[in-house]
Amino acid sequence: MGLDEDALEYHRTDPPGKIEISTTKPTNTQRDLSLAYSPGVAAPCLEIDEDETDAYSYTAKGNLVGVVSNGSAVLGLGDIGAQASKPVMEGKGVLFKRFADIDVFDLELDDSDPHKLVEAIKMMEPTFGGINLEDIKAPECFTVEERLREEIDIPVFHDDQHGTAIISGAALLNAADIAGKSLDELEVVFSGAGASAIATARFYVSLGVRKENITMCDSTGIITADRAAAGEVNEYKQQFARDVPEGGLADAMEGADVFVGLSIGGIVSQEMVQSMAADPIVFAMANPDPEIGYEEAKAARDDTVIMATGRSDYPNQVNNVLGFPFIFRGALDVRATEINEDMKVACAEALAELARQDVPDAVVKAYGDEPIQYGPDYIIPKPVDPRVLFRVAPAIAQAAMESGAARTEIDLEAYEEELEARLGKSREMMRVVLNKAKSDPKTVALAEGENEKMIRAAYQIQEQGIALPVLIGDEDEIRGTAANLGLDFDPTVADPSVGDYEEYADRLHELRARKGITRSEAGELIERDSNYFGSVMVEQGDADALLTGLSHHYPSALRPPLQVVGTDEDVDYAAGVYMLTFKNRVIFVADATVNQDPNEEVLAEVTKQTGKLARRFNIEPRAALLSYSNFGSVDNEGTRKPRTAAQMLQDDPDVDFTVDGEMQADTAVVEDILEGTYGFSDLEEPANVLVFPNLESGNIGYKLLQRLGGADAIGPMLVGMDEPVHVLQRGDEVKDIVNLAGVAVVDAQQE
Repeated sequence: MGLDEDALEYHRTDPPGKIEISTTKPTNTQRDLSLAYSPGVAAPCLEIDEDETDAYSYTAKGNLVGVVSNGSAVLGLGDIGAQASKPVMEGKGVLFKRFADIDVFDLELDDSDPHKLVEAIKMMEPTFGGINLEDIKAPECFTVEERLREEIDIPVFHDDQHGTAIISGAALLNAADIAGKSLDELEVVFSGAGASAIATARFYVSLGVRKENITMCDSTGIITADRAAAGEVNEYKQQFARDVPEGGLADAMEGADVFVGLSIGGIVSQEMVQSMAADPIVFAMANPDPEIGYEEAKAARDDTVIMATGRSDYPNQVNNVLGFPFIFRGALDVRATEINEDMKVACAEALAELARQDVPDAVVKAYGDEPIQYGPDYIIPKPVDPRVLFRVAPAIAQAAMESGAARTEIDLEAYEEELEARLGKSREMMRVVLNKAKSDPKTVALAEGENEKMIRAAYQIQEQGIALPVLIGDEDEIRGTAANLGLDFDPTVADPSVGDYEEYADRLHELRARKGITRSEAGELIERDSNYFGSVMVEQGDADALLTGLSHHYPSALRPPLQVVGTDEDVDYAAGVYMLTFKNRVIFVADATVNQDPNEEVLAEVTKQTGKLARRFNIEPRAALLSYSNFGSVDNEGTRKPRTAAQMLQDDPDVDFTVDGEMQADTAVVEDILEGTYGFSDLEEPANVLVFPNLESGNIGYKLLQRLGGADAIGPMLVGMDEPVHVLQRGDEVKDIVNLAGVAVVDAQQE
């Protein structure tokens, strides 16, 4: 099937459309229903009657946006009417929810009179925290937005105008930086004089472009002062009329620094690009076909052409989804009365700054694993970059507070943590650990320091203040790679081939002499194997923690730390733990990587160490030792091991958290089973530490939970070591390294 057929099938698959309403509170019992509706609902109604702002506390208003259109100017389709525009508006709702966790009601109003539209939207003000106007034709869209901004007290944003303006504005900031040009000296030419073009031109002036340097062309040609005086252009176009000779787009582009296309495809030739000033900036944003193709524009000049389009199949896509979800997120969270110019500028500047930073692996993978680095082919962030939420929404909230648009003040540092939680429980849990790490950073040795991911992780670890990273490897290669990646930092490097590390070799020989390693072999291992080097470094106290394993199989990466660092004084066995995060639950799973067939003593030790780990995430542990038996329902050697381990832990005065077992997995995690059939269990709430009877079941269990249960997995985290050591999984991303560095620092703080 072609794209159209696929899209039709996508939309009509039962249930039709793309959105639904779901409840956020329990509705399982009679009491639940009496709280949700009659008679309990009267209480919040009366509170809101006393103080209308309580609607933000007792209803969904504060997270609800109305996407409103009459379908008179649907992108690429034109005036198709209200009903036909509904799939687009539903899609807008999907983007709001996907990128910023904002709920949407789409409203298609069947009227072309702008004054009627204003009155209809005004009447719905009590419902919404904000209004997103969409696909309303010019010049009526100007009237609707201007009146609504004056007459209602919630944010109003016409995305067709301001979305393109803001995102292309961010691109302009970086394009000018790369081209070495000052905004106030740029000569800018616009092709198109509709709502989006006029709003974009206005916004460029807010960013620093001089209004007198903007030349705007409509379908007739350059908008001149003579045309304005003759009444040939409307009031909105008149503000960009220039006292210049009449001419066409080709005349306007001669000598220009910037071309901004918001018109129709194919109207710009290579000759027109060649006539522009040195190092031209070309934003050809007509969709689906740009004013000039990407390859054509690039081939037109020998010097650098910085090119952006509205298409996703070329670099630098000007995509409005980089703006509106996050703008509304910040505006809603401070209960803003409007989205003003300061907030729009803050959005563009935040996006521009983000594009200059290292790009997460997940984003690189989403775009074919091709390198993404600040430069002519990367001047604005990618839409799937999760960091956009954390950079733009706080910038919007701050600008709203500073400009007086906010009705409530928020703590911006705490706000970023709230935004993390919106993207998933795992981010919320890691924020707890990373904040602890930042409070007292420790030195973390990174084996395999020449690996690009390790270098990028070291940069982020250092930049965020999580730890003091030390990269182990060839110093020249590490510094060269960092420079090629455009990372602005001075890495700390331990180079075994040039430093005086004889004492490390002596120590390794001392530890392993009776295990078959000669002094000469110890020296070779220290010089050539960063796992042994890093292990001795930590054992000797020259680093507080070690991360390794990025390019090794787990057993081979674990072997050197076990041989050199060893387990804790009171612990005989290390274990691997995964933290699995669901929407409303966190579970620690052990052992999933180390002990193949543990006995009861090992199970008990693993449980104790996993409980300690849970507390580092501010989780009070409730441990269940799992089996296929419930409390003696099956009695054999296999079921006795977890049963005995549970009894050992219950009898241990040093264990100050709840432990029970043996029990089946559903018994451990389902409250009704625990309270009903097994009300005698020591667990009063479902377990959050699950200890499996062997490595095979643990590994199978965590992977099924992750893949079928939709959990995010963090780990494996190594517990029970004498010093903090964590072994990465082959293929881990930079964020995984950063997260485990945070865990390692908190481990070291406990030491």
